[in-house]
Amino acid sequence: MGLKSAFEKIKKKNPILGSILLLGINPYIFITLVFVIWMLFFDGNSYLVHRELNKEKEKLEGNKEYFIKEINQDESQIAILKDSVALERFAREEYFMKKEKEEIYIIEYQDSIPKEDD
Repeated sequence: MGLKSAFEKIKKKNPILGSILLLGINPYIFITLVFVIWMLFFDGNSYLVHRELNKEKEKLEGNKEYFIKEINQDESQIAILKDSVALERFAREEYFMKKEKEEIYIIEYQDSIPKEDD
């Protein structure tokens, strides 16, 4: 009793399962099925790898848009700071720089002081 006759008996009881098993015996269909499964899941260039790479590409394109916006803001800030008055104001506000013989007082409010975790 061969494999084909066993599958034909199964086909009489369950036509769908028997048809699938008989197709699986055909070497061309079997090899094609193994090839498709291999290419989808196990190959280095599989569908799963491509899906991961596409997600990463979309994420990086989003980052690119963010950085382009930041570059444009920085360029406008640089253009503003080319004026000596604006540059002096920026240095005083951000880095607490001062002129000679000048005193600076920094006033901090209770709610602006960060609390230390104990």
